[in-house]
Amino acid sequence: MSATHEVINQPPPLTGFTTADDPAVFEALRRHGARWGEAEVRELGALAGAPEVQDWARTAEETPPRLRTHDRYGHRVDEVEFHPSWHRLMATAVEHGLHAAPWADGRPGAHLVRAAKFHLWSQAEAGHGCPVSMTYAAVPALRARPELAAVYEPLLTARSYDFGSRPPLSKSGLIAGMSMTEKQGGSDVRANTTEAVPAGDGAYRLTGHKWFTSAPMSDVFLVLAQAPEGLTCFLLPRVLPDGTRNAMHLQRLKDKLGNRSNASAEVEYDRALAWPVGEAGRGVRTIVEMVNMTRLDCVLGTAAGMRAGLRQALHHTAHRRAFGARLADQPLMRSVLADLAIESEAATTLGLRLAAAVDAAHAGDEAEAAFRRLALAVSKYWVCKRGSTHAAEALECLGGNGYVEESGMPRLYREAPLLSIWEGSGNVAALDVLRALAREPAGLDAVLAEVEAAAGADARLDAAAARVRAMLPELKDPAGAQLRARAFAERLALVLQGSLLVRHSHPAVADAFCASRLGGEWGYAFGTLPAGADLGAILERAGTR
Repeated sequence: MSATHEVINQPPPLTGFTTADDPAVFEALRRHGARWGEAEVRELGALAGAPEVQDWARTAEETPPRLRTHDRYGHRVDEVEFHPSWHRLMATAVEHGLHAAPWADGRPGAHLVRAAKFHLWSQAEAGHGCPVSMTYAAVPALRARPELAAVYEPLLTARSYDFGSRPPLSKSGLIAGMSMTEKQGGSDVRANTTEAVPAGDGAYRLTGHKWFTSAPMSDVFLVLAQAPEGLTCFLLPRVLPDGTRNAMHLQRLKDKLGNRSNASAEVEYDRALAWPVGEAGRGVRTIVEMVNMTRLDCVLGTAAGMRAGLRQALHHTAHRRAFGARLADQPLMRSVLADLAIESEAATTLGLRLAAAVDAAHAGDEAEAAFRRLALAVSKYWVCKRGSTHAAEALECLGGNGYVEESGMPRLYREAPLLSIWEGSGNVAALDVLRALAREPAGLDAVLAEVEAAAGADARLDAAAARVRAMLPELKDPAGAQLRARAFAERLALVLQGSLLVRHSHPAVADAFCASRLGGEWGYAFGTLPAGADLGAILERAGTR
């Protein structure tokens, strides 16, 4: 072979690894009484890095779903066809309980263990996390109608992935979707115009157009529509009990920036049959719990993307040489990698703390329920915003190699903005922080108590927390509060992350986080950590080889 064809100075393939190489995950499990889940988490982490699963992820992305509206004879079928790799990913996620299984699991920390597994498995492929997340989130909303929950919840929590167009109650397991967004409303769901007309026996007929319906191949959907009593939440099956197709017509699949393995559709309802969930006219209140649960997964999914990007950057720079040395040994690259590692751990630690709050709130802890409400809105704003910036820098660590599809980095980069947009983009999340402050003052007390648990441990954290408190009077004026909403959400998220890291992470990680994010010793890009940061300890914890 000609010497010009010899491949040199390229890293070996990144395969056969485990995503369970993250100490922050297992520290969280032990800290919150969920040590029992460690073996399950390690098993799924090893599977996520297996060559076969990596191939599933690649082929599911490269072969996006295809809409088939009619059969060969002209009959309307409204089917979405997926590559077999999609079904393998979905089946694995459901069998390992990443969907609604925690709601049927009485063990302490069940939601935290599920969150840890979702975080590790999403690093393999993010797109299928959408229907998995919505199935998880559907259960608490469905419980607003106990008689419906009694019928459907056992199937939503079952660890059986049973794909196909059949009546829901004839299947061994169900997947749930959501259908709220309309062309004229966007995130303003109260502007929905889909009409719900009583059909007798407690059922309604829905007519309208939904602009974004997530996972249109799901078995059941939670749908918002305008009933005579006002905006109401409904449960709508894709196939009716008699085996006929509900009048839910898929108009087209969205051609999206990322999340390409997953289908998102425009849907036309033509007197589709549905049943109300929760109190008529109180649809937003009913659906808000589903929104909160999917927001949790937005945070966890962003943290997963950060960890996956960091792993790629660490692997590439450990094997690539430039200017006479490995990239990973050169000071500037070490600063970039350490900075990415700090951001990744801060996101993971906060996401898992939120999942622990779900467990506590579910057990009746009112303070943790209040904490979760505000901390989740704050985290959805800040952590998900950081995802795109982190993905861009991690890709750049690979240089031109990271810009090509085969590296997998473009997939991470395209996916990152979705998690900031889904369930309310930046302004929506920031305004939700203001609503939480106004409606549930106990939430602010709970979040500040979490921050103050680290009081005295780091002067920079203490000073940043004082600055957050000093902003509170500015938020009392409605007009001024909107202008400060993003700044307040950002600063509250950072002091919350700082408190968690100071108390629970490696001292080098906590010190560098507080110096950079809270103490002002940071620039506008990754790789601008202060000179005294212990890069070696941070990178060792991050998993350099």
